[in-house]
Formats: sequence, structure tokens, C-alpha cells
Amino acid sequence: MPALTKLLPPAPYTLENGALELLAIDRARNINRRYAILRSVDLFGFHVVETCWGRDGGAASWRRFAFEDAAEADRNVRQHLLRRATAERRIGVAYRPVGSRT
Repeated sequence: MPALTKLLPPAPYTLENGALELLAIDRARNINRRYAILRSVDLFGFHVVETCWGRDGGAASWRRFAFEDAAEADRNVRQHLLRRATAERRIGVAYRPVGSRT
């Protein structure tokens, strides 16, 4: 079985209307990160996944991925969200969806 078809576990976050914004904040340790992901379909029928990240309020970096297949775009979104889910272990603070009270 090719690596691309490997099943991934479900993502801990879900996109609402094709978008999700996450924050990781720990003021005592000067951690103030923002991560956004957007999934859409362009005029040519490609499935586009856009990610944007950086310090909240600062200049952001971004990257855009285009896929012919919706399943590959969904897989890419899951991979990004699974990586964000490991933030607490990696940087010591978990990402929370914007607007979340937890």
C-alpha cells in the first residue's frame, strides 16, 4: 500500500465552513502564536488548502497547497491539524480554537 493512502487518525480540531483559526498563548513564557487553515475550491476545480502562521499581531508566513483530488486535500488538512495537536508536548502550550473558552 503506498504511503499516500495510509490512514490517519481523526484530527482533534474541525474546520467550520472550511476554515479554522487557532491560538497558543502563554504570557508568562512569551508564547503568542496564531495558526489558521482554510480549505476551498478554486475556479479551476482544484482543492486548495491555505495555511497561515506566526506571532499573533506580527507578520505572518503562509503557504498554499493545491490538489486535484478532494481526498488528498482532506488528508493534508488532517496532517496540519494533527501537528497542531502536538503543540502542548512540543512548546508547552496547546492551541485552542479562536473563541473557545477552554
